[in-house]
Amino acid sequence: MSTGKINVSVENIFPLIKKFLYSDHEIFLRELVSNATDATLKLKHLTSIGDAKVEYGNPIIEVKIDKEAKKLHIIDQGLGMTAEEVEKYINQVAFSGAEEFLEKYKDSAKDAGIIGHFGLGFYSAFMVAEKVEIITKSFKDEPAAHWTCDGSPEFTLEAHDKTDRGTEIILHIAEDSLEFLEEFKIRELLTKYNKFMPIPIKFGTKKEALPKPEDAPEDYKTEYKEIDNIINNPNPAWTKQPVDLTDEDYKNFYRELYPMQFEEPLFNIHLNVDYPFNLTGILYFPKMSSDLQLQKDKIQLYQNQVYVTDNVEGIVPEFLVMLKGVIDSPDIPLNVSRSYLQADGNVKKISNYISRKVADKLKSLFNENREDFEKKWNDIKIVLEYGMLSEPKFYEKAGDFVLYPTVNDKYYTLAELKEAITTNQTDKNGKLVVLYASNKDAQHSYIDIAKEKGYEVLLLDSPIVSHLIQKLEADNENLTFTRVDSDHIDKLIQKEDTQISKLSEEEQTNLKTVLEEIVPKANYSVQLEPMDSTAAPFMITQPEFMRRMKEMSQTGGGGMFGMGNFPEMYNLVVNTNSDLATTILNTEDKSAQESLVKQALDLAKISQGLLKGEELTAFVKRSFELIK
Repeated sequence: MSTGKINVSVENIFPLIKKFLYSDHEIFLRELVSNATDATLKLKHLTSIGDAKVEYGNPIIEVKIDKEAKKLHIIDQGLGMTAEEVEKYINQVAFSGAEEFLEKYKDSAKDAGIIGHFGLGFYSAFMVAEKVEIITKSFKDEPAAHWTCDGSPEFTLEAHDKTDRGTEIILHIAEDSLEFLEEFKIRELLTKYNKFMPIPIKFGTKKEALPKPEDAPEDYKTEYKEIDNIINNPNPAWTKQPVDLTDEDYKNFYRELYPMQFEEPLFNIHLNVDYPFNLTGILYFPKMSSDLQLQKDKIQLYQNQVYVTDNVEGIVPEFLVMLKGVIDSPDIPLNVSRSYLQADGNVKKISNYISRKVADKLKSLFNENREDFEKKWNDIKIVLEYGMLSEPKFYEKAGDFVLYPTVNDKYYTLAELKEAITTNQTDKNGKLVVLYASNKDAQHSYIDIAKEKGYEVLLLDSPIVSHLIQKLEADNENLTFTRVDSDHIDKLIQKEDTQISKLSEEEQTNLKTVLEEIVPKANYSVQLEPMDSTAAPFMITQPEFMRRMKEMSQTGGGGMFGMGNFPEMYNLVVNTNSDLATTILNTEDKSAQESLVKQALDLAKISQGLLKGEELTAFVKRSFELIK
């Protein structure tokens, strides 16, 4: 037996570990199970290249609670350690066994799936334990070793009679950490961090029903046998090749990741790259609602099948953070707690790759089955529109699959849309005018007027649409987007032929004076326009520029500070060729004239959904009086 002091640069490392090394004490189990996995994978690699002359077999990792004795055991059947290795790797913290192993076998170990880089991982045990024992037997023909340490720099190291290969770590749980002796707590941690570790993890046993014998009597009672309760899936879908997986496999894996999600994903994207970095994963497009709500089920990040975090900002392009799924990369740099990503060039490359890969997949889905893609469009558009605004690489490719639906449920790409409307919707200045509505019901009367002229009207109803059309206009010369209620139709797409007014200039001046006395100046600017006599006599429009800037400032950006607080300003467009305009002008009774103007204004407000509260009550009362 030998005793000694642990060779660390700080005398009292254990209080420091407990306080600072890991922000979250539960991490200890992830670290110890990861180390056990590491030791098992190393053995697998050494046996495969002939450096370890032992049978690899079917090793498992076992986690065991001994509540009475206040002990937690983590047992592996990996390569184990000799007393000399315990001395080197456990006592001299400055060394990392994983790093030395990788250095020695780096050429042949590339594909061995070695976690490595744990450094101080083992010492996280002292966050929850007052004493830690290691009983270990190396695959080499040497006696087993037994190391004990009570959380001070002193340790003991002696021989042990363990005969089977591998390592057992025994944690004597401290009084302030007794929760880690509860079965539900350990199960929760193993499920959270080790659900997809590459080596089977046993946690207790479970009963499995034996098959019913063919000659079983009627009163046969089902018999059970005890089997190991393996709590992880060592071969998750993302570690397999896409060609080996069916649609059902992808859906089953989604349910495994998110047991509480009841809606099926729309489709998935399988990531698989080995140059210039290693990355695998599966991303799922769930059904999206247009309010960009924060979601609880996020993309999960793994490092060689070890769960790291679901905070993937920086790795996944911002617009894809709303997706679900898994990303696994050994190349993602992690600090000692593996909780926070460090700034690194690789991370940006990974983000760009994912952006490109998603764009390629969307293009192929669009090309393979456009009809199906169109059906899913409204459930995914918010992500893709956000992607066009935030990722230049994605924007470059988006023209191939981003769709612009019409109010009649017809879907165009931008190139198709331009071709379809060029003949009819080019104005006298050579500008191509794209008409759109943001709400089919609220803007119904305006859509109808546009359709009578044979114009196509898009339905663009995302909250970020003002930002998007601003970008499309900047990138497409002579293209302008105008909401269908932003002016009367002849002004929206100005052609050469102009209507002549029935009213003389003097009559128009008189009419405008009458209207401006009655219509509230704070909210309405009166405009007289000669239109077709069948067009609406009064129409409320909202100037495109003002409304768009206001919307953009409300959703961030727009360049005009404080626009969100501007009062709503509308144009009241009065058709001078309508019978109502003539009637108002010729009505000499001032109160009858005022009543007519207010009634017409309220009718125009109704068509814009603007008549509410007290004004609506007054309108109903006035309407009944008019039909008495």
